[in-house]
Amino acid sequence: MISHEQDPVPMIRSLPGAFSPTTPLIRPATPADVPTIVAIEKDAFADPWDAEIFTEALSYYPTTYLVAEVEGTVAGFIVGALEDTGENIYGHICNFAVAAPFRSRGIGRQLVLRLENQFALERATGAQLEVRESNAPAQRFYRRLGYQHVFYVGGYYANGEDAFVMMKWFRF
Repeated sequence: MISHEQDPVPMIRSLPGAFSPTTPLIRPATPADVPTIVAIEKDAFADPWDAEIFTEALSYYPTTYLVAEVEGTVAGFIVGALEDTGENIYGHICNFAVAAPFRSRGIGRQLVLRLENQFALERATGAQLEVRESNAPAQRFYRRLGYQHVFYVGGYYANGEDAFVMMKWFRF
């Protein structure tokens, strides 16, 4: 039991998963975020999207385009879309990256999980994504989150590299 002389805040901050100043705020992206998103993208990918594509995506996917903000800085982003096949609605992770200084802190995991929650709120039954055949670390990351390889697409990327399509089905 905590007495009135003790400060409960240090104890709360030490609990696993408790909020700390470096816990990211996951929020919808805004047009003001696009320049930082583009910089993260250029650093992360050989064939990056440009500002026009990110801005256009923001107008199409306002509820499934999110950023992680740490102490006022955009540390990562994720762009998702909902796709209706006529039989099912599923989420599509279109683009996703975390800035190099913020990697290995769980920010990417939090972005993916938050997007999956949004997909589920919008009646998706699962989520899919494409990942480079050569990107074993990303494939391991997605497998840890419950994604499975479902098929591959030859020559998917601009440089001719193949992609694995990975899928996660939501359990309700």
